[in-house]
Amino acid sequence: MLCLVTGATGYIGGRLAPRLLDAGYDVRCLARGAGRLRDVPWAGRVRVAEADLSDPDTLPAAFEGVDVAYFLVHSLGRRDFERLDREAAANFAAAARAAGVRRIVYLGGPEPPAHERPSAHLRSRAEVARILLDSGVPTAVLRAPVIIGSGSASFEMLRHLTERLPAMVTPRWVSNRIQPIAVRDVLRYLIGAAALPPEVSRAFDIGGADVLTYAEMMQRYARVAGLPRRIILPTRVLSPWLSAHWVGLITPVPNAIARPLVASLVHEAVAHENDLATLLPGPEPMGFDEAVRRALGKIRDADVETRWSSAAGRDAAAEPLPTDPEWSGGTVYVDERSRPVNAPPDRLWRVIEGVGGENGWYSFPLAWSVRGWLDRLAGGVGLRRGRRDRHRLRVGEALDWWRVEEIEPGSLLRLRAEMRVPGRAWLEMRVCRGEDGRSVYRQRAVFLPRGLAGHLYWASVLPFHGIVFNGMARNITRTAETR
Repeated sequence: MLCLVTGATGYIGGRLAPRLLDAGYDVRCLARGAGRLRDVPWAGRVRVAEADLSDPDTLPAAFEGVDVAYFLVHSLGRRDFERLDREAAANFAAAARAAGVRRIVYLGGPEPPAHERPSAHLRSRAEVARILLDSGVPTAVLRAPVIIGSGSASFEMLRHLTERLPAMVTPRWVSNRIQPIAVRDVLRYLIGAAALPPEVSRAFDIGGADVLTYAEMMQRYARVAGLPRRIILPTRVLSPWLSAHWVGLITPVPNAIARPLVASLVHEAVAHENDLATLLPGPEPMGFDEAVRRALGKIRDADVETRWSSAAGRDAAAEPLPTDPEWSGGTVYVDERSRPVNAPPDRLWRVIEGVGGENGWYSFPLAWSVRGWLDRLAGGVGLRRGRRDRHRLRVGEALDWWRVEEIEPGSLLRLRAEMRVPGRAWLEMRVCRGEDGRSVYRQRAVFLPRGLAGHLYWASVLPFHGIVFNGMARNITRTAETR
């Protein structure tokens, strides 16, 4: 069976395509340019049809032979997103009908109460659902509330508001009920919908195991993330318009996306039926706490789509993808240094593998010692552990206040910090080869802050990075050149 996935460069589409492949489906992704999918881990497993939903003439070839077509595009963030989505849905529906597609699957938003005036965001989602349901092709519309997973705009708003504000004055909508759903459960329903019988053509509510207010979601997020309980003071003063600008100020989610999402939060989003779960039997939807743990990398999963941040061990469905926007995935602070080395790679590697312990850290010894004393005063390990062997390291062993997390002999040493810091930190050192054939030393320090204290910590040490980390890179390369 051939599935066509639109929106494959988006949050849901980029996670759905590889799971459809794993379920045994053939997958064709519709994109305006094939290069936009070049860097995703599953690029070599799918076919890409270059087409544009705003141009009907480009669509017939993309829909040829398709059995199930997924409509997962959304122009949120564009000023005229309602018009753009309306036209895209109409063109999609016409192309699917002309090609004899057997089923359309659409992921939409919750339906607000009939007596309430819907936000532009939810109004647009409902309009797209009607267009697809009226297409003449059997259609399954999945109405999802807040989706919990790294990269979901709604989740990123929740993440940054909770982490950056230990106390906050909030609008009234934080008391509205929401039934958040884990991205893994959304993907399971989307895949299952492909096999629904042809007589099923309707909308379904989907949701997770818990019904919570937004304020309760922030408190539960804080608990899972290891943050103190948040002080939340609801007020009637903040209108949705003011709320959106407040969210835009506090979080990295762009205002153009935050505004329609915040406007939608004035409506309660609770499933009124559970019919899809009956048609697609499977495991019970996961609870909010477990979904957050997976999004934050607190649950390891054997199926991990990797990039550097996978050192934290995220659930594959919650793992960030190269196509995710830059503001998603939580805050990551990085200090990178690179220097050419007039020495062979093996000599540079010997210096890298010898860091720490009696050999020191090649930069500003007093600063490292002071930091070690402060760590011990705070109950940490300090620098007293040293190293097991002066010349060799093994994965898992202690190295001063670090733990050796990864070694690729001759090329990579990655250390995970075990000092007392409000967050998680790594130090990575690599031996690379430059274009001119010379060795290149690459050094990267990565810090994932926890709460406001984590952001303040990074800001406090940032002025010293130029001295400590630049000096470290300089002295390691000099040592390799002079040995």
